Amino acid sequence: DALVILGAAGLVIPLFARFRITPVIGFILVGILVGPFGLGAKVADIPWLAYVTISDPAGLAPWAEFGIVMLLFSIGLELSFGRLWTMRRLVFGLGALELIIGALLIGAVLFAMGNSLATGLALGLALAMSSTALVLKITDTRTPVGRAALSMLLFEDIALIPIIFLLGAMGRTGGAEGADIWQTLMVGGFTVALLMLGGRLFLPTLFAQAARTKSPELFLAASLLVVIVAALATAASGLSPIVGALIAGLLIAETDYAGEVESMTEPFKGLALGVFLITVGMSLDIDQVWNRIWEVALAVFAVLGIKAVVTGTILRMMGARTGMSTETGILMASPSETTLIVLGTATSVGLIN
Repeated sequence: DALVILGAAGLVIPLFARFRITPVIGFILVGILVGPFGLGAKVADIPWLAYVTISDPAGLAPWAEFGIVMLLFSIGLELSFGRLWTMRRLVFGLGALELIIGALLIGAVLFAMGNSLATGLALGLALAMSSTALVLKITDTRTPVGRAALSMLLFEDIALIPIIFLLGAMGRTGGAEGADIWQTLMVGGFTVALLMLGGRLFLPTLFAQAARTKSPELFLAASLLVVIVAALATAASGLSPIVGALIAGLLIAETDYAGEVESMTEPFKGLALGVFLITVGMSLDIDQVWNRIWEVALAVFAVLGIKAVVTGTILRMMGARTGMSTETGILMASPSETTLIVLGTATSVGLIN
């Protein structure tokens, strides 16, 4: 499996770069080709295909999650607390409007099709999320389009915990579930505060010592240690590991070594994100899609259309140019890896089947 992934990276990145196409598409196509619904389905008839397909898709899940963690870490490195504060109007204004209006419109369509109000809202919230991994891979956060997209994605990451809380409250009437969620929020808040305090106290000294040794290996090890410890800490408290990764990046951005850390961790982020995109492709059952092609196509275009129009319209009302609004709307139209988290929560509490 490792050889297949490394071989895919070695082929996809140069080939797609030659034609000036984002490698995101290439990695997804590779996942479709080598996954259990592609050539992997033919292994029983053609045994040698086992050497060029993924035999254990579940084994890639930790690496795919690591790719998302590294992506959020790199976002934190680019932001810093000062830049995040300057973006507060975009994050809590544009980001909130985009998510809420998109979720309500998608939910209203599903409700009109005969679903319950709770089911429509759950699916609307899930599908209104946009893909951090895809969007930030194909845009520059220093451009107006990138800044607008980043602000909306940041709000969605922040809103994930309240959304899970809301779905839990809608799906279950028992008090134990609500108590568990409040406990998670309290423990998670304490963990985040502890990380921020510890990071401000110890990170400058840690990276200064690592830089003094002039050892790239030690500097890289220190960087990865901070990311993984922060991600594990927030995961252990019941929050998403991406919250810890984002905080780690924000804290390191406040030190004098943010540039060095970013350049050293970039290869890890790129390869791990490639694994995530391959797993996205591997999850697509082409036969099922083909058997219900018109339903799938209609649903896809409806979701993409609603999200693109909502995002573009809000940006135009906020004074953005037509071209920038249109590009950002199209960019934010795709649902997200966090969509799967929200869908999983909605399923577990009985809001969708």
